[in-house]
Amino acid sequence: MAIHGLTGEDRFEATSRAVLDRFGVSLTIGSDFEEYRELLAEGRPDHIIGAPFDPERHKLDNTNGLWVVGRDADGVIMHTQALRTLDTKGKSLASYLRHGFRKFPPSGLDLDLERSRYKPGPGARNIFGRVVYHGEVWMGGQPGQFRGSGVSSILGRYAFLTTIRKWAPDYMIGFMPKPVANKGFVSRQGYMHVEPYALRWFMKGNPKPLEGMMVYMSLEDMRFVLDMPHSEIEDLAA
Repeated sequence: MAIHGLTGEDRFEATSRAVLDRFGVSLTIGSDFEEYRELLAEGRPDHIIGAPFDPERHKLDNTNGLWVVGRDADGVIMHTQALRTLDTKGKSLASYLRHGFRKFPPSGLDLDLERSRYKPGPGARNIFGRVVYHGEVWMGGQPGQFRGSGVSSILGRYAFLTTIRKWAPDYMIGFMPKPVANKGFVSRQGYMHVEPYALRWFMKGNPKPLEGMMVYMSLEDMRFVLDMPHSEIEDLAA
């Protein structure tokens, strides 16, 4: 029986929660990034909190940032992601990142920021308004527990839902290492737009750069992706 009067976001939330329940995954949302740092120490002890979400660098609270942490049926942390608004000061995203890209470095690497470069694409030049940055995306679990199950696709789209509910921004963006993006993580996360060769990060003493891609979604894109039939959401985790 069809449920009338619900938005695409409502339907996605109901169906995705049923799927996550089936896998024993529970999600917690918070905005205290000191607490998030402690959760990372528990669930990802080998990971250093990313610079955009480091509470020692930024004043983040319920108005401009949030994180999502997932636990499995045994209470073990198996997923993280975080979101925060960007103050582009009315500039295009391309103009903001021309110098500001250094605020979004890969975590835990000894980078040569002077040699590193950002190359804006046509999408970034046309992104204005309220922008949310999406990062800290990770999924763990035992071999065969979650990977290959489609749970990562549900969790990626959950970021769209959370972003819309919290801020309804004009755009959401993120960065992905080229090897990760080329393995299909862009589509599994649900992103519809990719700008290749956006970032070139150089490590000190290494002439070969690490290449990164920028992914982005408009508010309309996010709502489009979430407005999937029940059966398609189930198929993601089939």
